[in-house]
Amino acid sequence: MGNHRVDQLTWVEDDFQPVVEFGDWLVALMNWSPRFDLSGWGTLERHNHTDEVFVLQKGRAVLFVDTDAGLECIDMTPGVVCNVTQGTWHNVIGTTDVQWLIVESRHAPDQATEYRPLTDDERINLLGQFPEWLVQP
Repeated sequence: MGNHRVDQLTWVEDDFQPVVEFGDWLVALMNWSPRFDLSGWGTLERHNHTDEVFVLQKGRAVLFVDTDAGLECIDMTPGVVCNVTQGTWHNVIGTTDVQWLIVESRHAPDQATEYRPLTDDERINLLGQFPEWLVQP
């Protein structure tokens, strides 16, 4: 038989870290870094060859996506799976104690990921949707 075990993995440093890679899929932990701060937001990204799953583990966060209905800001709830479908423009903002669980294609970083800045109109639209906790000093 094989090597039967349970790996217990964590990540406490800033930013994105794959913790499990198997076959075609990847599980990562993603912690706060300056790119997830309110002062640094303004870029969207999309993955053209994979969905990307976000699960808020701790802290507070918003996921903003450009859906068929337009830009939408989602105040994330811990433990709720947010599946951003392939080709959907998106990004996240979080508090300094934030952690997300990420699941996506293992090959996503090597495949087409595109980035684009938010327009001034898009930024204004999203600011109007931000939850109170994000915009209060």
